[in-house]
Amino acid sequence: MLSFSQTWLPYIYLYGVGGGLFIVGIWLILRHKSLDFQRRKHRYWFLILIGGFAWYAMIHAVVILAALKG
Repeated sequence: MLSFSQTWLPYIYLYGVGGGLFIVGIWLILRHKSLDFQRRKHRYWFLILIGGFAWYAMIHAVVILAALKG
């Protein structure tokens, strides 16, 4: 069986560091007022960005769990 450092540590690093950079990017977008929440398309794409990150993190975790059980 694979150890924690071979399975979950890379996952935590990937989505921890990547998530941090993602948050910095979102913060820069909001800080420079490049996003107008009054516009429907801007709200839509903002939710796509946030949901997409969460979706890929969740799918990745499910695949890791499936591999560990199989």
